[in-house]
Amino acid sequence: MQKLAFAKMNGAGNDFVLLDNRASHLALDRAAVARLCDRHRGVGADGVLIVEPPAIDGPRAHYRMRYYNADGGEVEMCGNGARCFARFAAHLDAGGNGASRERHGELAFQTIAGVIHARIEGEEVALVMSQPKDGRDVSGLIVAEEILARLAFLNTGVPHVVAQVADTEKVDVPRLGAALRYHEEFAPAGTNANFMQWLGPREIRVRTYERGVEGETLACGTGCVASALIFAETNSLAAGPVAVQVRGGDTLRVGFQRTGPFAFENVTLTGPADFVFHGEIAV
Repeated sequence: MQKLAFAKMNGAGNDFVLLDNRASHLALDRAAVARLCDRHRGVGADGVLIVEPPAIDGPRAHYRMRYYNADGGEVEMCGNGARCFARFAAHLDAGGNGASRERHGELAFQTIAGVIHARIEGEEVALVMSQPKDGRDVSGLIVAEEILARLAFLNTGVPHVVAQVADTEKVDVPRLGAALRYHEEFAPAGTNANFMQWLGPREIRVRTYERGVEGETLACGTGCVASALIFAETNSLAAGPVAVQVRGGDTLRVGFQRTGPFAFENVTLTGPADFVFHGEIAV
C-alpha cells in the first residue's frame, strides 16, 4: 500500500481529487479510483483528475488531462474538472509558491475530446471548449412512461441530452435522469441528462444527472455548455454569453457564436475552480 498526495478541489460544487503524475509513476486501476471517490471510505469526489506529461505523438500542449468518473471509468472530458485541472497544473508549475502564473496564466492540455486551452483569471478559469458535434432534435421520446416534448442532443466533449422544463425544482432528476441516461436512443455509450429552465433572455437554470457518477451532481460544465447552446438554438441567439445557474449555487458563463443549425464556434466556459484542501491517503 502506498501513500498518495492529493488536492481536493471543486468547480461550482462539482468536486474532484487531483493527482500529480508528471513523473509517470502512478498506476491506479478502476477499483482504486472508485475508492478515492468513495464519500465514506475515501476522499470523496465526483471524479479523479490526473496531471500527466503530454503524449509525444499528440498535439502540442503543456500537459495531458486524464479524467475518471466516480465509478472508475475514464471519460473524454469534464468542463468543471478541466477548470480545476488548469488551476492545479498552474499551481504545480508555480511550485506551490503563489507565483504569478498560478493566478494569471495560460496553458493547453490534451484530453480525449481534443486540446483544451485555459486562462486562469484569479479565482476563475476560462476554457476554450472543443467543437460541439452531433446536435439533433430528439423531441417526443417516451422516457419513464412520460413524453418529453422538448428534447435535444449535443456532444460537447461528452454526450448530453437536454430537456426543457417549466421548473427544475419539480423534476424527479434521479428517475428521469437515469431513464434518459440508459435510453435506447443513446445506446450503447449512454448519455448525460440535463434539465433546463429558462429564466430570462440570456439566463437559464440547469440540473444534471451524470453518467458514471450515476446520480445528480451540483454542477456539470459540459452539461452547462450543452444546455446553453441548445437554449441558443431554440431562441435563435447569434452569440453568447448565456448565464447558467447550477445546483451548487454558482453561475457559469457560456460564450459562443452560432453559425447554423446546431453549429457553434468559439465556445467558452468560465467559472470558479477552488482548492478545498490538500492531503495524503493510503491506496
